[in-house]
Amino acid sequence: MITLPETRASMGMGKVAAGPPRGELRPGRLAFLLCLPALVFLLAIIAYPILHALYLSFHAVDLSALNTGEMPFVGLANFQALLRDGVFWAALRNTVVFTAVSVAGEVLFGLAIALVINEKGIALGVLSRALILLPWAVPPVVNGLMWGFIYSPSYGYLNVILYRLGIIKEFMQFLGNADIALYMVSIPYIWRTTPFAALLFHAALQGIPEELYEAAKVDGANAWGRLWGITLPLLKPTFTVLLVLRTGFAFMVFDEIFAMTQGGPGNATWVAAWYTYSQSFRYVEIGMGAASAYALALMIAAIAFVYIRLLYARVEYA
Repeated sequence: MITLPETRASMGMGKVAAGPPRGELRPGRLAFLLCLPALVFLLAIIAYPILHALYLSFHAVDLSALNTGEMPFVGLANFQALLRDGVFWAALRNTVVFTAVSVAGEVLFGLAIALVINEKGIALGVLSRALILLPWAVPPVVNGLMWGFIYSPSYGYLNVILYRLGIIKEFMQFLGNADIALYMVSIPYIWRTTPFAALLFHAALQGIPEELYEAAKVDGANAWGRLWGITLPLLKPTFTVLLVLRTGFAFMVFDEIFAMTQGGPGNATWVAAWYTYSQSFRYVEIGMGAASAYALALMIAAIAFVYIRLLYARVEYA
């Protein structure tokens, strides 16, 4: 007599898939259980604070509320007060300027460094490559303190160099001048983050086939033609990733501001993250601070969406 499995096999249906032995878990369930501790940990340290901040943004939470424990629901009042606050709009404007300057500087200098170290005729030792990446390893607060010494109007090396070169006649207040303070803060930020851009661009350049450049040379394309016709178009996905990441991080800049100017002089270097910090911990308006944080997060998400829509090349399959 022919058994059922043999009948199915003879009909071309193959063998019946056997389940796991009794007492053993399926692979998918086992994988979920192995990841469960990490998921619980992430929910505890990420999801809960995010949801709690959302809760606070709809409540009046100030110093008296923290003492009494009463946090009345105010709906969108915190967001309305945020939109009416002139300091918030000044901080947002400064954030946009800082982001535009710093991201442009990172991309341009990072691309230039990557193109230089990618050339075959240029030999760079291990020490040189390490020095290129060294700024990326400097903690942001340390970077701010270090550049604060460089900018010092009393003994800063930048003033000394400019004075000895005859560019300035007396030592300047780089961080005390409201007209240039924001741009001077962006320079340390660019110096610290440019190696990351250079690393991404260098990795992408390594993936471009050399045959494309050789074919372009045969067709008579010069160095600029190869750059515009081959290199930059093939780096488009890298530009997208870099712009999205660096714009998000630049929009959240806080450490250099905290270490160098603390928002001064006046409101010249108030940025969105500093505004959120000030509302939450200096003025103890935690509801306003939470609303500001969520407004900042929504702006970063919108910018990332626009970048991806404009710069990411879609591949359509026929």
